[in-house]
Amino acid sequence: MARILVTEEIAEGGLDRLRAAGHEVDVELDLSKLLTSIVGAHALIIRSATQVTAAVLDVATDLMVVGRAGIGLDNVDVDAATRRGVMVVNAPQSNIVSAAEHTMALLLAQARNVPQAHAALTAGRWERSRWEGVELADKTLAVVGLGRIGKLVADRARAFGMRLIAYDPFVSVDRARQMGVELVSLDQAVAEADFLTVHLPKNKETTGLINRDLLLKAKPSLRVINVARGGIVVEQDLADAITDGVIAGAALDVFVTEPTTESPLFALDSVIVTPHLGASTREAQDKAGDTIADMVQLALAGEFVPFAVNVDAAEANETLRPFLPLAERLGRLFASLVGASPSVLEVCAEGDIAGYDTRILTLAAIKGFFSASSDETVTYVNAPQLAKDRGVEVRETSSAVSADFVNLVTLRGGGRSMSGTLVGRRSEQRIVMIDEHTFDVPPSDNMLMVKNDDRPGVIGLVGTLLGDAGVNIADMDVGRAAEAGTAVMLIAPTAVAPDEVVTALRAAPGIISVDRLAG
Repeated sequence: MARILVTEEIAEGGLDRLRAAGHEVDVELDLSKLLTSIVGAHALIIRSATQVTAAVLDVATDLMVVGRAGIGLDNVDVDAATRRGVMVVNAPQSNIVSAAEHTMALLLAQARNVPQAHAALTAGRWERSRWEGVELADKTLAVVGLGRIGKLVADRARAFGMRLIAYDPFVSVDRARQMGVELVSLDQAVAEADFLTVHLPKNKETTGLINRDLLLKAKPSLRVINVARGGIVVEQDLADAITDGVIAGAALDVFVTEPTTESPLFALDSVIVTPHLGASTREAQDKAGDTIADMVQLALAGEFVPFAVNVDAAEANETLRPFLPLAERLGRLFASLVGASPSVLEVCAEGDIAGYDTRILTLAAIKGFFSASSDETVTYVNAPQLAKDRGVEVRETSSAVSADFVNLVTLRGGGRSMSGTLVGRRSEQRIVMIDEHTFDVPPSDNMLMVKNDDRPGVIGLVGTLLGDAGVNIADMDVGRAAEAGTAVMLIAPTAVAPDEVVTALRAAPGIISVDRLAG
């Protein structure tokens, strides 16, 4: 059972999933207590208000994962988390529809002055002529950031008959064209747009991106919409541009400091503001809670987490995913086979799986390898750092063709090697080669590899010694070694062979060597 600290309001459905899994869920919404309440927590679930700084991570010595129930991670020191081996996960698809719809709501409200007219009428003023608006049809919408939300906004704006242009240095011209969007530079986007909507993450490159110098290139009809992150648009510069008539107006859902009730924009009639409501729908909150609960459970179980942001690997697809437990098991067994850490650890993927991004397969292998000898919990996050700290160079190789198997995973290092594959409809794990000796044995937590003289009676001797110690043999395979007159047994016993039995085996006539493999 793990202790999970929750510091902000999360949909109860997600928390119930964690409780049902047997975890202790500790809800502490007073953020002033974070430095004390985080002590002893294995997982931390947050939204946007909790600041997960290096100082917080320093006292969270048991922390394995930070889960952000939403998209943005500017309130999490991801670099510090990575250094400590703490996985950071989010729920990137939970609120994309809600954010896109809120963008359209602000776009329409800005075009037709809906909140201003509502406020005037409820205050007793019929101001029909004052709040004349503009149509969206035939207007140019510039989408700054053509990711998941930006694409949804473009799709919806197209239905209003808008011309679509976009700035996104990470999207190809062909991909934008497939979306029905013309890709342009940022300066051109601002210069041509009647409406400009921001859908970027907040980072060093995007903070302050929409500033006075950029806005001076705009048409007077420009209206700016920001439902992304506060600080991407410089609020004072935006307020000055509206006051000076450089642009026509703006609608913002996010601010550089939140929560806030003060901004130079709040006093302007042509500005519409909402208190960070982009993800505030029942559907988005339920999706975020459920998603982050699932991601945290996977992280606590040491499994691959699809939405981990600080794991240097692509998501494992349906073909590759079944091989991750095999690679991790091979890593643990290989660590006991090779002994001391080798200077180079090679992870090779052969066959159909080599056609995919196999970085996650390599991570699984080195996670298993260092788990066998590390006092700390080894994760997909800190395994590469452990390799670096121990002076182990990790090499990843692949080949589209495997001589004898459809797919094969091999670890090499220190003059030793071990290969495994999956067989049958149930994708059962098999060790099929150790040091060029072929086998067909399911891996187990405790295995013995016995090299012996190839003569009658030796197999019986080994079986007798194990049997006398009460150790049953679950699986065993025998293959001839490269040296003439020798053979190799790979044994999977049902229990750990006692040290005295292994010593007796090594001293028995006809036995050349005995390797213990712990997986």
